Amino acid sequence: MRHRDLSHTVETDMPVFPGDPPVVVGPHTTVPEDGYRVSAVECGSHAGTHVDAPSHTESDGRAIDAVGVDRFAFDAVRADCRGLDPRTPIGPDALPATDADLLVVQTGWDAHWGDSTYFDHPFLTPEAAAFCEGQGYDVAVDALNVDPTPTENARPGEPDGFQAHHTLLGNDCLIFENLTGLSGLPERLEVLAFPLKLGGCDGAPVRAVARYD
Repeated sequence: MRHRDLSHTVETDMPVFPGDPPVVVGPHTTVPEDGYRVSAVECGSHAGTHVDAPSHTESDGRAIDAVGVDRFAFDAVRADCRGLDPRTPIGPDALPATDADLLVVQTGWDAHWGDSTYFDHPFLTPEAAAFCEGQGYDVAVDALNVDPTPTENARPGEPDGFQAHHTLLGNDCLIFENLTGLSGLPERLEVLAFPLKLGGCDGAPVRAVARYD
């Protein structure tokens, strides 16, 4: 079996959802001065490649530490949705119906990581989110958000707020965002994406890994 890292490196000033805490990674102690090295890491619970727990948008949703560890090892199917223009909606017709338990939506938007275009990614329509929920899919995407991210380039008629989040998380379907490195992977694969066990939190960074033949 081969393995591929699908995670962005957590580092200072990495992209975050507008208004989320900035990421800062720096030295707390150093070998020359203290004899050992410890880094100080400041970030929000949705920094970098991460998973949204149901409590992210649902008042009665489970926190990330209440989700069993077996939930984070997936039989996944990849949907190739590359080649779309910024802020293009992705409807259910673009998504496969399979027996997988994780749908990985590949937009190719990870190529824009670090520039302003990253925030104007394609997004799932409410109908696409309902399709995923009906299939029993957890959902992963190589973009900042499964919903439209608010920017000055928002278009009239885009879904307001977090409609895809509510549909998925409200039905206990997990959401993984900010994946990278999906190109060239097979359509069916395993994905392992174990989060930090943050007590009572609404999500956590993950080290997402593809495993495939």
